[in-house]
Amino acid sequence: MPSPSSDRRPTLADVAARAGVSTALVSIVIRDAPGASSATRERVRRAADEIGYRADTRARLLRSSRSRLIGVVFGVQHAFHGDLLTWLYDAAGKVGYELALSAVTPGRGEQRAVDSLLGDRCEALVLLGPASPTAHLTHLATRLPVVVVARSVRSTAVDVVRTADDEGMHLALDHLVALGHRDVVHVDGGRAPGAAERRRGYREAVRRHGLTPRVLPGGLTEDDGAVAARALLAGPLPGAVTVFNDRCALGLLDVLRRAGRTVPGDVSVVGYDDSRIARLSSVDLTSVAQDVGQLSTLAVRRALDRLDGVPVEQRELVVPPRLVVRSTTAPPRSR
Repeated sequence: MPSPSSDRRPTLADVAARAGVSTALVSIVIRDAPGASSATRERVRRAADEIGYRADTRARLLRSSRSRLIGVVFGVQHAFHGDLLTWLYDAAGKVGYELALSAVTPGRGEQRAVDSLLGDRCEALVLLGPASPTAHLTHLATRLPVVVVARSVRSTAVDVVRTADDEGMHLALDHLVALGHRDVVHVDGGRAPGAAERRRGYREAVRRHGLTPRVLPGGLTEDDGAVAARALLAGPLPGAVTVFNDRCALGLLDVLRRAGRTVPGDVSVVGYDDSRIARLSSVDLTSVAQDVGQLSTLAVRRALDRLDGVPVEQRELVVPPRLVVRSTTAPPRSR
């Protein structure tokens, strides 16, 4: 039986020759279309595996009227976005869709990331924590369905799937107060998506418990957390700190420990997102968890509802958070 040359990609004809059937029958099996017996399907698939044939999915999609592609814009600097991508692939695959990814990097802006996906004939876009103004997102939604994840957007044209970030901070403060903490500082996320809601939730919770709010500048990265930690060390250290996200918390933890302060002995720390960073055994960070599985499933479902013309009653879908307690929080040490 002839085999394809090692210097070219195997074709349908190569599979047909290997399996001893027609090329048309191989096409039926590869497309999973009706018209072939179970035994024939098994023989064709075995032959394809033996010669290393892989279907050109993108070419097939381009020939069809629908690409069955959902474009996803994500930030490479966000550990939480990586967690979301894992679940988005799963959610899209279950409904017969593929993802086309486009990254926002320090040298590649959000607009360029979006333009790249528009050129790929994506049917809908899922934007993870976008920084674009609401007016720009609204205009983009006139071209195709747009679902924003992990950010609130005041627009009737854009669908939103997000966590109740203010409630997440309520959980963090309730936990710390239950441990006995009365001096809790919040390291802020600035203008990052979700920061305003988390800041508001912190202020609401500390006032509900009769405490005095204190907010320090922070941000998205470990460097931002390190700057906040140095500011904390310049004065009396609070008993506990809530931090905008896990990456910022990681930078804060590093500086505190290098300065000889123990966590949670001297200060308890709570992060946000429960990303894979928080789950590392060397970090073991108490963190507010976002339900990435639910967020991803709802985002894909909403995109498909828009594509299929399904009536949508709620533009914004809000998923409750939960607190995951680990080793960075404990009752305050007597002073």
